[in-house]
Amino acid sequence: MRPLRVLTWHVHGNYMLYLSRAGVEFVLPVDPARGPGYGGRGTTFAFGPNVVEVPADEVRKERLDCVLFQSRRNWETDQHDILSPAQRRLPRVFLQHDPPWENPINEVHWFQDPDGLLVHVTPFNALMWDGGRTPSKVIDHGVFVPESARYTGELARGVVVVNHLRKRGRRLGADVFLQLRDEVPLDLVGMDAESLGGLGEVFPPELPAFVARYRFFFNPIRWTSLGLAIIEAMTVGLPVVGLATTELVTAIRNGEAGFLDTDPAGLVGPMRELLRHPGLARQMGENARRYALARFGIERFARDWEETFAEITGRKPGRSPAVPVAATAGGY
Repeated sequence: MRPLRVLTWHVHGNYMLYLSRAGVEFVLPVDPARGPGYGGRGTTFAFGPNVVEVPADEVRKERLDCVLFQSRRNWETDQHDILSPAQRRLPRVFLQHDPPWENPINEVHWFQDPDGLLVHVTPFNALMWDGGRTPSKVIDHGVFVPESARYTGELARGVVVVNHLRKRGRRLGADVFLQLRDEVPLDLVGMDAESLGGLGEVFPPELPAFVARYRFFFNPIRWTSLGLAIIEAMTVGLPVVGLATTELVTAIRNGEAGFLDTDPAGLVGPMRELLRHPGLARQMGENARRYALARFGIERFARDWEETFAEITGRKPGRSPAVPVAATAGGY
């Protein structure tokens, strides 16, 4: 049986890399002039042959089985620009990467489609969104990191991985980062990190090996989903310190795989403890890695997506001819 063909936009590079492990063929529209989502495969990630590019103005001619939306623009604008009327009637899935941004409890999701499916990446996101009349489910993240990227912790510092932290401000915890950096040595990496005295961007496939040298991973974010960079760091074997908010409280068992607190000042002591005691940091990191492998395994993730596409299209997904891509990852 031929593999299912799923049209989607390249919105989140790392997520797209992990999603491409599912046994379907992904069709990415490409047209740099059209802006976000139209960059195709790009050059950053090692996609397999099951990820193909099609010029945006040629998509109407493609045989497709399903459309996977990943942003509000995809749903409200892009589909009308590039899909034929018949393609717009295909089975539809909306992948929601974030919790509500406008109202934490009363925001109704714009994808109102009783025949579609709204997929959340964390149970917390599903709890906070009002999905209205659209059926929904949760597919937990799945990641992989290079076998060579394993915790060493020789740098007695914490690492923070956030893109554009200065611009994104309080929601992403810029103030929390600056407050605790005065108390504990912390290095910020990510796009525009230099504007806050950070190290700058690290090429995403190199990120797991880069963070492996640090004693712990610090997450200053107040309101977000569960970042892939956190899960990748756990899979490498780093203990995680962060705010006890959103989905992170289910991923880190306090005092075993890291430390969580709603009071930023309450994290200073635990971070200093990890800096003083490398053995403790390593043991907590091993606990974090075991949990990450059990909950966020890439094979489970790929299988969940294969089953979801089969469910929405009403047929079994034929295995893609793609071979597993090289285990290179890293993201924010």
